[in-house]
Amino acid sequence: MAAMLLSTMRSGSVSPSWAVRLAARSLSTTSPLQAQVQTKSKKTLARPGVKNIVLVEGVRTPFLLSGTTYADLMPHDLARAALQGLLHKTGLPKDAVDYIIYGTVIQEVKTSNIAREAALGAGFSDRIPAHTVTMACISSNVAMTSAVGMIAAGQCDSVVAGGVEFMSDVPIRHSRKMRKTMLSLSKAKTLGQRLGLIGSIRMAHLSPELPAVAEFSTAETMGHSADRLAAAFGVTRLEQDEFSVRSHTLAKKAQDAGLLEDVISFKVPGRDIVSKDNGIRVSSMEQMGKLKAAFIKPHGTVTAANSSFLV
Repeated sequence: MAAMLLSTMRSGSVSPSWAVRLAARSLSTTSPLQAQVQTKSKKTLARPGVKNIVLVEGVRTPFLLSGTTYADLMPHDLARAALQGLLHKTGLPKDAVDYIIYGTVIQEVKTSNIAREAALGAGFSDRIPAHTVTMACISSNVAMTSAVGMIAAGQCDSVVAGGVEFMSDVPIRHSRKMRKTMLSLSKAKTLGQRLGLIGSIRMAHLSPELPAVAEFSTAETMGHSADRLAAAFGVTRLEQDEFSVRSHTLAKKAQDAGLLEDVISFKVPGRDIVSKDNGIRVSSMEQMGKLKAAFIKPHGTVTAANSSFLV
């Protein structure tokens, strides 16, 4: 649902309109401000012979609570919209992109390489490579750092990196016993073998397997991990609630003031146009204090109110 363009300054296949856009951005700064910026950022400027990798632009679709307006979509629909929004906002020609990387956690089985599917849906050439990375909640960060690494190594000049997560629909599997039975059925050669396998199915076989929100190796959920880290670093329940109230309050102010310029409108097929996040909830410390611990009960400090909402 988010995409950003990283690039190194180059000449060649970039269209004049794209080049003018970059030039206008660098020349539009007033002289005093430009001098001030150069003075303050002198240590971060690229050295001679070292590529100056820059973040050109970024966009995202609105963040919505799971099970709401996005409920009937697929993850690559949101990723595709972000890519199209990036192209529209920058005027970037599709052939100026060398590579596309996306990060995601819970993968849709039908679109395991969601970066590839989103790129094709957005109109990028099938000759532009795209791959998907996953590393829990920093999957999108890994996509971005991978993009920077590819540019720094000289493999690419411009890379689009992004991320998408979709909790309105998750891959729910049959139980292991049921899957084994179904695979055996597909290999059965006689009617007797098929009937025997069907007759072996029990009620326990029909119990579904939900995707685990816990780490496989430790069986620890994100909420338990957050509670454990809060205790380890001495972050109190009060501090978490205060931070949450501040975060939602500032988000609401920014939304009302039109400051969230990275958000692009998205027309959901068969439904309304979505242009704002719907998970912003301005609350009070009194209301926050009424919620009970969500994970480590009763003494945990992480609650539904001071946690991020599922999208």
